[in-house]
Amino acid sequence: MVFEKTLVREGQTRSFHIAWTPEGWEVSEQGQEQEARRQKHTDWHRVERTVARFTRQIDELRRDGWTEF
Repeated sequence: MVFEKTLVREGQTRSFHIAWTPEGWEVSEQGQEQEARRQKHTDWHRVERTVARFTRQIDELRRDGWTEF
């Protein structure tokens, strides 16, 4: 796993994952109220941008009271 974070708050869960596969990097983001979003990237620069976006989202969630699971 290249990147993996799960946050919880009041029984809700948000998960962020990036994993390497032979076809490229599999990126997924999931919340209980939303369907999982999955993408495959073959370009490392896209993965870097996704990590930066996930990090911003996680920082925002932590400010709103979410904690790492």
